[in-house]
Amino acid sequence: MATCVCLLYLFLFSTCWLTVSMSEALLLPLTHAFSKTHFTTPHHLLKTTSARSAARFRHRHKQVPLPLSSGSDYTLSFTLGSPPSPPISLYLDTGSDVVWLPCSPFECILCESKAPPLSPPLNLSASATAVPCKSSACSAAHSSLPSSDLCAMARCPLDAIETSDCNSFPCPPFYYAYGDGSLTARLYKDSLTLPNSLSVQNFTFGCAHTTLAEPVGVAGFGFGRLSLPAQLSSVSPQLGNRFSYCLVSHSFDSDKVRRPSPLILGRNEEKEKQFGNEIVEFVYTDMLHNPKHPYFYSVGLEGISVGKRNIPAPENLKKVDRRGSGGVVVDSGTTFTMLPSNLYDSVVNEFDHRVGRFNERASAVEETTGLGPCYYNDKVAKVPVIRLHFVGNGSRVVLPRRNYFYEFLDGGDGIGKKRNVGCLMLMNGGDEEELSGGPGATLGNYQQQGFEVVYDLEKRKIGFARRKCSSLWDSLKN
Repeated sequence: MATCVCLLYLFLFSTCWLTVSMSEALLLPLTHAFSKTHFTTPHHLLKTTSARSAARFRHRHKQVPLPLSSGSDYTLSFTLGSPPSPPISLYLDTGSDVVWLPCSPFECILCESKAPPLSPPLNLSASATAVPCKSSACSAAHSSLPSSDLCAMARCPLDAIETSDCNSFPCPPFYYAYGDGSLTARLYKDSLTLPNSLSVQNFTFGCAHTTLAEPVGVAGFGFGRLSLPAQLSSVSPQLGNRFSYCLVSHSFDSDKVRRPSPLILGRNEEKEKQFGNEIVEFVYTDMLHNPKHPYFYSVGLEGISVGKRNIPAPENLKKVDRRGSGGVVVDSGTTFTMLPSNLYDSVVNEFDHRVGRFNERASAVEETTGLGPCYYNDKVAKVPVIRLHFVGNGSRVVLPRRNYFYEFLDGGDGIGKKRNVGCLMLMNGGDEEELSGGPGATLGNYQQQGFEVVYDLEKRKIGFARRKCSSLWDSLKN
């Protein structure tokens, strides 16, 4: 029997917290954070989103996690403390492993051009306590620095450090530098409350009072002891060890999103293949361990098919080496898929060979959106099917057309002639030398739309299945 407690999202839309009986799995709504007021044209939206996708991907090779780009990503909400805070909305990010949020008093420097915050800054409750410097959580937030070093930074006296008696000294603030911003935050513990009154005691989160160009917090879902799934494991290993989401297709149009995207914690493998009369087949591929970026969900890519032509992936996309180079990160926090330049060029050349013969190239649109190739298509454009071939027996995923070819009206600003245009929604991530020491590619959330993506942390595999995500939400909540 589902339990529903309705929450009002201040500028998004009303939805409900829900639980669902699937061997104690938990169903949560993900809301797409549209920010139309900050984008004057489709060109502006695409240019901003493509630039942030590129910045996030390239900064990963400096071992720095990046938050999501405002206006194009997915949020979830919960409450903290006792009595509970107002609902806190954060971006879901499978590419980082810490939960942080703005705390009062809060200052965001250079945020004038950013989307508004999703929820007010948190006022710490009386039940919140600072995380001590001598703790595994503090060490995890500081890239595994030894507790003795952290307690010295916290000005714990030497004799207390030697006797491990620094519990009254809080963990020093941690610093994150991002693609176009940064923050400092302190670690606190408090009770986190999810739907159905499920409460996680001593939940660890970062409390940021000052950020640079980052007005919205992040709920990290990656590997790591401070991620939200890892901390849920303290309540129920099932909730933290297996989760999935199904991102409702939107094409940057809020009118197309009438249901939230379901996030399922504790996804039951035995029951995932059938809901009602729908039979679902998942395609699985093994996760790859990245020793330099252990919080990433990396997989191997064998190649990409454009129409009937299969383009082999370079060797570095099939595995991750000892330096942390290679593999493909499956990421909810990057909008567009990023490919190494040699594979990207081959895919684009084949795509252009098939589409460019029949459609005029829209070079001006490419310059204003950061995407390409783009084509004017006064009639419905015929585009080849794109398939992703992951490492594993028959691990092939066929992308829906809307996941890789975005069509919109050019000239809708009233200045130029209105024409239909379509752009390939894949991006050039740079050459292999530039990508050394980090992921070779990223599978972005735009290409994941219309799929249920399952993360099985116990068996270390990721699965994909085509779904009608809005229908999945309806079937699970009833």
